[in-house]
Amino acid sequence: MMNLKKRSLIIFSVVFIIIVVAGTIVVILNANSHESDIINTPLAKPIIYLYPENEKVVSVKLKYEGELTCTYPEYKNGWEVVAKPDGVLINLEDNLEYSYLFWEGESKKHTWNISKGFVVKGEDTKDFLQKKLSEIGLIPKEYNEFIVYWLPHMKDNPYNFIYFAGEEYEELAKLKITPKPDSILRVFMVFKSLDEYEEVEEQLFPRFEREGFTVIEWGGTELK
Repeated sequence: MMNLKKRSLIIFSVVFIIIVVAGTIVVILNANSHESDIINTPLAKPIIYLYPENEKVVSVKLKYEGELTCTYPEYKNGWEVVAKPDGVLINLEDNLEYSYLFWEGESKKHTWNISKGFVVKGEDTKDFLQKKLSEIGLIPKEYNEFIVYWLPHMKDNPYNFIYFAGEEYEELAKLKITPKPDSILRVFMVFKSLDEYEEVEEQLFPRFEREGFTVIEWGGTELK
C-alpha cells in the first residue's frame, strides 16, 4: 500500500470532456481494488471534449460534490453548446467558439482507491503516459494535450506513483449529457512524487471502443 499523506482539502481543476455520437458504451476506468485511503488533494485539469457524428446542440451538466471555483466558458446552470464532429464547440450563451469545456472546484474530502497503479521514473514519465493513455483509449491529440499539461509537474521527480481513478471519481463528479452519448471514456490520473521506487500491483483497463456520439474526459490531481 502506498504511504500517502492525508489532507483536508480537494481542488478539482480542468476537466476535458470529449463527445462523439452513435451506440451506448460507458467505460469508467476501474482499478478493481478493495483497499482505499481518504486523501484530500488538489484535483487539476479536467477537460471535456464533445464529438458528435453530426452537428447538434448538446447540454452538459455537472453534479460535483464540492464548490466550483472556475469554469470556462462560464458554467451557470450548465453548458449548452453547438458541438461539431471535429470537436469545435459554439457556446450558446456568448456565441463564441471553444475547443473544450473546463472547470475546477474544491471539495472537503474524498476517497481514492490507490492499492494498484504504476511507479515510473520521472525521466520516463513522458514515454509511459504516451503508451498508457493510448492503451486506455485517448487519441494523439488528447493524450498530447494531457502530457503538455502534466509533464512539467512530473518529469523532475525521482519517481511518480500513478493511478487512474475509476468509480470513485465518477461518484465525485457526475456528468449528465443530453442527448445521451453512445460512448464515454473518463480518464482521471492521481499521482504522487516518490523519492524511491516502490512495488505496486499494476492496473488493468477494459478495452474502449469509440462508437457513435463519443464523450472523452481527462484530468488529474497530485497528492501532496
